Amino acid sequence: MRKAGLLLGGCVRSWKSVRMASSGVARRDLLANKVALVTASTDGIGLAIARRLAQDGAHVVVSSRKQQNVDRAVAALQGEGLSVTGTVCHVGKAEDRERLVTTAVKRYGGIDILVSNAAVNPFFGNLMDVTEEVWDKLWMDEAREESLKEMLRIKRLGVPEDCAGIVSFLCSEDASYITGETVTVAGGAPSRL
Repeated sequence: MRKAGLLLGGCVRSWKSVRMASSGVARRDLLANKVALVTASTDGIGLAIARRLAQDGAHVVVSSRKQQNVDRAVAALQGEGLSVTGTVCHVGKAEDRERLVTTAVKRYGGIDILVSNAAVNPFFGNLMDVTEEVWDKLWMDEAREESLKEMLRIKRLGVPEDCAGIVSFLCSEDASYITGETVTVAGGAPSRL
């Protein structure tokens, strides 16, 4: 009976946290004094994740392949009063990965959270056949966007912040009893994972 009570108490705390986050109510520092390292985190989903982790109390190390992107993201996030530093890192280069980890360890004393956000280009086939549009990743047009919205149960496309909340939750103690799960952030689209 005591185990059931503990499990129920954990569920109530998790639900309260999710409900608070979704309603815009001020959150407690779920990740206070944790150190988070986020790859490819100067734009889009990576930046939204870095911002959310820092808003929830983590010290965050952002990274990008280009120094000017790192500088821009660090300035923006620090301008919001968040604890953020950054360094250049191309995750395909061992020396860059080592520098990223070293930056976190020297600055904050260790790493508690690793978000591997770096991705690849959405083209399959001979690299010589890639069009300019694919290199620019310009894959959306109005008709395609409307078609995608119709397939989604919530009838809107996702935004980077839609991913950030679930990442922060999964990095928190509120998710301590979750293991080996696949969480799909897809607006109600059917998943084949």
